[in-house]
Amino acid sequence: MKILVAKFVLEANANVPMMSDLENTALSFGEEALTHMQLGDVFRDEDIELIPVICADAGCSGVMKKKAFNYIEQSILDAIKENRNEIDAIYLHLHGASEIEDLEAGSGEHHLLKEVRKIVGPYMPIGISCDPHGNLCKEYVESANIIRSFREAPHTDIPETVQFVCRELVKLVRERRRITPVYRKLPLILGGEQTVSLDEPVKSINCFMDALEEDERILSASWHVGYIRHDTPVAGCGIVVIPCDDKYRDYANEKADELASFVFDRRHEFHYTGITKQPEEALNMALNFEGRPVVISDSGDNVTSGSMGVNTFILEQVISVEKLQKKVLFASIHDVNTYQQLMSYSIGSIVTIKVGMGIDELSKPVELKVTVKYKGRQEGTRMYGEDGDYGGLVRVSVVNKPIDIVICENNHSFVEIHQIEACGCSLDDYDILIVKQGYIHPELLEAGKLCIMSLTKGATLQDTSALDFKLIMRPMFPIDNI
Repeated sequence: MKILVAKFVLEANANVPMMSDLENTALSFGEEALTHMQLGDVFRDEDIELIPVICADAGCSGVMKKKAFNYIEQSILDAIKENRNEIDAIYLHLHGASEIEDLEAGSGEHHLLKEVRKIVGPYMPIGISCDPHGNLCKEYVESANIIRSFREAPHTDIPETVQFVCRELVKLVRERRRITPVYRKLPLILGGEQTVSLDEPVKSINCFMDALEEDERILSASWHVGYIRHDTPVAGCGIVVIPCDDKYRDYANEKADELASFVFDRRHEFHYTGITKQPEEALNMALNFEGRPVVISDSGDNVTSGSMGVNTFILEQVISVEKLQKKVLFASIHDVNTYQQLMSYSIGSIVTIKVGMGIDELSKPVELKVTVKYKGRQEGTRMYGEDGDYGGLVRVSVVNKPIDIVICENNHSFVEIHQIEACGCSLDDYDILIVKQGYIHPELLEAGKLCIMSLTKGATLQDTSALDFKLIMRPMFPIDNI
């Protein structure tokens, strides 16, 4: 049995001026690509041969340049053409929210899968693992045989989901079954910050799907939250139920209707997880809290949803506090020019810098006198179990203020404690940690004695009803009153 495998992930935020390109995409090929796919030992049977093509991980960024996507897509399509007469199945790890410039289909995944089917025809087994914050449509879902999203948010179950899809794909080839997923689109549009899996109603939705999968006629059930950071006709929540065999497809249709109703009937229950406050109140709560550390998320500049991580709004808030008694760490602010400037200074240097890329009012430069404390890289660090090099950083201390700032050469989020330690410091050194996230991720949530999502403005504005959509299906809750 020969299985071709490839990975392409991008969560593309159309509200930022930065575009995603190959230079900010982590590319690996062949055997090296396999090390970034979290496949476990699923394909280690002696009669299984893998044909690894590419792992293209663009993370969370802006809309991808057409030329960059063409390179990634063509790499996959060329490999399929070259091996078409030998492969028995195709496994793809995709995201679902990879908006591509000037692409008629909009979504790179949708275009890629359509082109794959043109090459291999309608019957070759294709399995897809994907992010729940990706967008679906009927044609895309039915072009795959197995499609399953991560169930947990934050995505702590990526390896389990990937390996589930791969195991079932192998079984599909061995048993020569034919299965076609069932799809339902919901008139419901949600942000990821409203759908954390430890909270209701998501907790109950996951339990409902677990119960569905106990039925031997149902292979998989997924609820895809969707992605709201670019305007597209395929935006909104979706349901995928997969029968174990196409002879149970009518039954899977019934269960898809049940799952769709179960989710939609709870539309008024979705809410922000934990404590959410307007920016001034969020900071005041942190300053008046007696325990440590307090974690504040700058939700309007959430780089885990494709923002640039450049906003200096909360920095200005903190700088303006008179007689600041709390020690504060910003992890981090993305400013490539200031990062490069600081790299030319030695540790201990006292210099005047401007932090802020000046893209808009929220990211306007703030002039500071600082001491250079540490220079390093986020190399060998992990996010969601994936090792990687997340770029260079410099940690500085503001002179005469108990404020440290990590200034990075690119946009990535500090979601795990070892990433803080990679800045040459410890979370225990600070009273307040400010991160570029929406919901707080598990390690920081556990470490924080108080966690607050500050409802700041920016490219990842949390008020879904205020977003200016033109292309989405209507009516759509909560934008419309359903």
